[in-house]
Amino acid sequence: MAEPVEEGRRAYDARLWPTCVAALSEAEQESALELSDLRRLAVALFLTGDPVRSLDVLARGHRAALAQRQWTAAAETAFWHAWTLYIAGEHARAAGWLARACTIAEEHDVDEAVAALPATVEARHLVETGRSEEALALATQAVASGRRLDAPDLHVLGLLGASMALIRLGRGAEAIPRLDEAMATVEADELTPTVAGLAYCAVLAACLALHDVQRAAQWTTALAGWCETQSGLVPYRGQCLVHRTQVLTLEGAWPAADAQGRMACAALVGPPQGDAWYHLGELQRMRGDFTAAEDAYRRANTAGRQPEPGLALLRLAQGRAEVAAAGTRRLMGEPGRLDRPDVLVAHAEVMTAVGDLDAAREAVEELAALAGRLDSPVLTGRAAALQGAVVLADDQPALALTCLRKAVHVFTELGLPYLAARVRPQIARALDLLGDPEAAAFERDAARAVFESLGAAADAAALRGEESRPDGLTAREVEVIRLIASGRSNKAVAETLVLSEKTVARHLANIYTKLAISSRSAATAYAYDHGLVG
Repeated sequence: MAEPVEEGRRAYDARLWPTCVAALSEAEQESALELSDLRRLAVALFLTGDPVRSLDVLARGHRAALAQRQWTAAAETAFWHAWTLYIAGEHARAAGWLARACTIAEEHDVDEAVAALPATVEARHLVETGRSEEALALATQAVASGRRLDAPDLHVLGLLGASMALIRLGRGAEAIPRLDEAMATVEADELTPTVAGLAYCAVLAACLALHDVQRAAQWTTALAGWCETQSGLVPYRGQCLVHRTQVLTLEGAWPAADAQGRMACAALVGPPQGDAWYHLGELQRMRGDFTAAEDAYRRANTAGRQPEPGLALLRLAQGRAEVAAAGTRRLMGEPGRLDRPDVLVAHAEVMTAVGDLDAAREAVEELAALAGRLDSPVLTGRAAALQGAVVLADDQPALALTCLRKAVHVFTELGLPYLAARVRPQIARALDLLGDPEAAAFERDAARAVFESLGAAADAAALRGEESRPDGLTAREVEVIRLIASGRSNKAVAETLVLSEKTVARHLANIYTKLAISSRSAATAYAYDHGLVG
């Protein structure tokens, strides 16, 4: 038996996981493995994508430890059994094994670091059930114990729990140094491989929650490098697949994002599956496949994940602006939403589209303040883009141009091609108003190239429609001039388009400026001359 056992141990140390599984499984056919080898086998099975067999090995190791009265090993195997079940979403089963680990630690002489491990799962559960202050206290104790006892797994699991609690409490800036400290420990190769993998995934999730796209991209690259050092590793499982989908979508790697998203939808259950469907829906909405997006949002809702604010933006893209407005107004009134920045982005965009510029400004101001508190460049870019859209709608093209160019610069620096491209048509509209149609054409060309490269069909179609409209008129302005040409008053136009009379008057002023005319009769003549009315 010595030869396959030694081969399995060498393979474990070299991170050759399939070889480790094969060698230790062969050795176990001949005689019982030592407790430490059972632990190695359980880790290798988990990392090669076989959590069921991993749990079976952990259970056998636990029984062997109890029989040998190895209390520390018994408590430790019970904890890892609980941990594996918990991250798989089987919280009831996990609670039973966690209680067993705690009972053994209370009744027997167990290593202090092992006895403290259950607190890290308890802290995570407290966060997920809305008791973040309690979670923070418990996780902070685990961090302190991990440092004092030189127990890296305990230390990092505590840091991750504390970071999750701080993010839920709206104290994201305090979470960042804890996340960086956790990842420094990962990079120093001081952790059990399963904890290292969890840390990568947890930090990626936290960065996305904080809209820290730069950190998310950096740790995604680091995770890919770490995975490459592990032979036979099955990466990106569970929620990590969802986070990977989000990062790839932002970076413009849409085919890969689609593949990862579908894997996540197939692999997950319950609310985590709802998250997977939601982010797949976001990708389909950006692609312009509105039928697929609606189906994904519906599936997300069925799985327990609210489909907003993405659904509201889908309605806006479908031309159902008032439905979108009703949705985002409701979302703005819902307290305690963790996706408040996303809600603010959607609300500002929708309110600008329906002409409620005061509401749009309020949303942009709150978003800019959040961007400052979180030190989030991507939210800073979002706020600048939305502010530019608002002031452009308010007939201030020069100021709009400054805001919009800032947004493009931020998005380009962050490597977010879709977000940058979506701003460029607005820059083109500002340039048209400032009398520079050649520069405007350059901006539209740049946007078109990105939309076509990504496969953003709806945006590409909207751009073509904009270019086909005469004299730089927007879609809304075309609607207004058609109604004016039919003889309707500003009040009647406002009622038809569900806008305020003030907004209609502003659109009419923009039309007069673009067409170099000064009367309703001239606008009517223009509409007939250019085929805008039948």
